[in-house]
Amino acid sequence: MVDLILRNANLPDGRGPVDIAIAGGRIMQVAPGIDAPDAPQIDVTGRLVSPPFVDAHFHMDATLSLGMPRLNRSGTLLEGIALWGELRPTLTQDALVERALRYCDLAVSRGLLAVRSHVDVSDPRLVTAEALIEVRDRVRPYLDLQLVAFPQDGYFRAPQARAALERALDMGLDVVGGIPHFERTMADGAASVAELCRIAAERGLPVDMHCDESDDPQSRHVETLAAETIRHGLQGRVAGSHLTSMHSMDNYYVSKLIPLMAEAQLHVISNPLINITLQGRHDSYPKRRGMTRVPELMAAGLNVAFGHDCVMDPWYSMGSGDMLEVAQMAVHVAQMTSVDARRQAFEAVTTNPARVLGLEGYGIAPGCRADLVVLQARDPLEALRLRARRLMVLRAGRVIAETPAEVTQLSLPDRAGTLDASTIAPPAD
Repeated sequence: MVDLILRNANLPDGRGPVDIAIAGGRIMQVAPGIDAPDAPQIDVTGRLVSPPFVDAHFHMDATLSLGMPRLNRSGTLLEGIALWGELRPTLTQDALVERALRYCDLAVSRGLLAVRSHVDVSDPRLVTAEALIEVRDRVRPYLDLQLVAFPQDGYFRAPQARAALERALDMGLDVVGGIPHFERTMADGAASVAELCRIAAERGLPVDMHCDESDDPQSRHVETLAAETIRHGLQGRVAGSHLTSMHSMDNYYVSKLIPLMAEAQLHVISNPLINITLQGRHDSYPKRRGMTRVPELMAAGLNVAFGHDCVMDPWYSMGSGDMLEVAQMAVHVAQMTSVDARRQAFEAVTTNPARVLGLEGYGIAPGCRADLVVLQARDPLEALRLRARRLMVLRAGRVIAETPAEVTQLSLPDRAGTLDASTIAPPAD
């Protein structure tokens, strides 16, 4: 029995128009003209149907806390860290849960159905871990939430952080995190990478480290991360997030570093909105962009994903849960304006982060989960250009969010009518 058919869909890989038949929460068939006259049907009329957006790097414990306890007046990373340090002792589980659930509602409306969130475990109360575990359980029917045990003040630097991280993992957090560049010394940073990778290997868990989020070209902890990944046999299960120091490294060193990262099968997670905002603050002009070397890493075969990182918190006063906004910033900052590069940017907020999270049944093929987004665009390039509306969001074949199409009514001399920006065809690529 077919539960639903989406008719006349365009797919991200260029196929279309095709029909998508759904049964039992899974995709049963993808083909033109599927014969199922009695099944409920939705004609998407040549719109792009994509698997859901995935955010590979976020901080849900801090989201929507803008102005608590006060605003970040300088807009800098360090003032944001100081503000979070002031706010953290006052956090309650109820308040954390309420803010996180509000953000998850926003995420779903944006077609964002999977998030990896770092959870600060520097406070030995672990109220953040308790709250996000509750949120993970509550949103499970409609959003996949993966939690990283993140010693935000430093694994060695923060008192009780080592014990708190182990306790957080015992509570059921999913991933081992770290922040080696925030330790007191380079040696401590390297030692933290080694110990955290050992813990992950012993527990059979993935690793995702904030790594080299700095303009300092000598911040080279990703090198240690790659080496420890190989040492512990963690290939394909380790992610380095941010890696902004690579923007400032000399090309000779990077020519050695990227092959080592590829050998370790590292995932790379760049956060374009935040990296471009917080890095380069010590520069006058010329001013560094501060984002890692996305095109070069992709060209070397590494799996590169984008993250939103922050929405309305001590570090970033903006943000809307829109992964197309994230990808569009990457296109501009990394000069990914070729046809192939723009398609890669779309993949960096869909299929690539799905691989980072190890999502089961992700995609548009028979047997995949029927988690889908219908966009007011015809293809990924148009979706990026317009930051297209999410007309429908489906989870397990059920519509869980709808947004009316954006159409403008014009009343111009000799030009009355309606305007839909997604119907203005650009020149053929």
